[in-house]
Amino acid sequence: MLFYKKLLKSIPLVAVVVFLYQGNSQSIRKNYQEMTTYEKTELVNAFYQLREGEDRITDMSDFHMNYFNFDNIDPNRLDIHFNLPEEPEKEIFLAWHRRFIFEMEQAMQDINPKLTIPYWESSVDQSTTSSLWDEDFMGSFNSNWNLNRNLSSFGTLPTQQEVDNMLAMTDFFEFSDFFERQRPHSGAHRWVAGPMLTSASPRDPVFYLHHAFVDKLWHDWEEMHHSSSYVRTDMIRYDGTYVFDGQTIPLVNPNDIVDSRALGVFYAEDGLATLDNYIVSNTYNPEELFYYQYTIEVGNNFIAPENTTSKMESITEVVLKPGFFAESGANFVAAIDTETTSLLAARSMVKKERKKKPFDDVQLDQVWLWSEGDIDPNDPTVVMQTFPNPFDSKITIKLNKKRDCVIEIYNMTGQLIKQEFFEFTNTLEINNLFGLSSGTYFVKVLGGNGETLVVKKVIKI
Repeated sequence: MLFYKKLLKSIPLVAVVVFLYQGNSQSIRKNYQEMTTYEKTELVNAFYQLREGEDRITDMSDFHMNYFNFDNIDPNRLDIHFNLPEEPEKEIFLAWHRRFIFEMEQAMQDINPKLTIPYWESSVDQSTTSSLWDEDFMGSFNSNWNLNRNLSSFGTLPTQQEVDNMLAMTDFFEFSDFFERQRPHSGAHRWVAGPMLTSASPRDPVFYLHHAFVDKLWHDWEEMHHSSSYVRTDMIRYDGTYVFDGQTIPLVNPNDIVDSRALGVFYAEDGLATLDNYIVSNTYNPEELFYYQYTIEVGNNFIAPENTTSKMESITEVVLKPGFFAESGANFVAAIDTETTSLLAARSMVKKERKKKPFDDVQLDQVWLWSEGDIDPNDPTVVMQTFPNPFDSKITIKLNKKRDCVIEIYNMTGQLIKQEFFEFTNTLEINNLFGLSSGTYFVKVLGGNGETLVVKKVIKI
């Protein structure tokens, strides 16, 4: 049932102690499991389409790779990752990725205005056979784009308790540093593997679903603590100088987007999308369309001003609550979607051709890894030394204590190259590596029960 009320004239606003965010876009992001078949098909279509022409996905992944981290190269250069705790003046991790996901979402909405980036709740959805990996969804990219994912082989996903403990942290920089390095963020990068294990992670479309969840958790934290704040007032790529396909990407101050509503982004959960404290502006879109399969509740200082155009569209229900204002002269519509849900629409749904367009493996040779060493450098599970590094024909590995273990060597696409078993020793020697091609590999140490203890990057000369 649709509840709908349109105010014919402007209603005076009462004094409220809230920030009203003037929207730039429109977006109800939901768990991918709450998407309709239509939305999933169109999302996959859009990812394939965005690799055509100027190829925005390659541009964005290359930028992420090229500016990932400069600490060991040139500490004075601006970068995206690992600036805390030592360099708070360079820190942009959460805000940069929020704007990065928004850029991808805007490109998708140019293709289909009903599209938003869904989120993958990795603290709950942890199966390698989840519908996330279906061939009709994220699965098709694995072979077509040569991603070589290796699900669940490198570390584990976060627990709900880890997420809850993180959200209870009160200092923003401590929260952001923990978030970036620990499993609520980095766990999915290692667990998926392939490009996700590297600084070229935006090559994998699941990166955007993962970072939508990261962004939702930041949104949840900010709703609880209201204390996100940055030293920097600009961000690389979003500094008003970067041009893609002839268009200059606008300047963004990270402090201006600490609330997701500043970008017109809302998060739905458990069948409910609550839209509040927001002013429609049509800055980017001639019509702001908020689309969700389940209940949309609009209220608490959601304002549709004069001369703006906005639409709430649900398959189930739109509820306009006290606190919602549509000024005289606003073009506001609340509607039930029947266009994409009819039997005729289902039969005529078009899947864009799933073209094979593999990325170039060579580009991954010098990328950074989301390795165990990045996660907790002060308290590693196992201390591992590998030498020589670079190596030629053999690698010697020293552990901090004797144990039963398995040593595995993988190439940069996640393919297992070599595996050897050792019994109760702390010195491991792997020979006969002449045949390996020059490039980057990583060595993985597994304990006697098959658990991952540590991963380290090595170079073959």
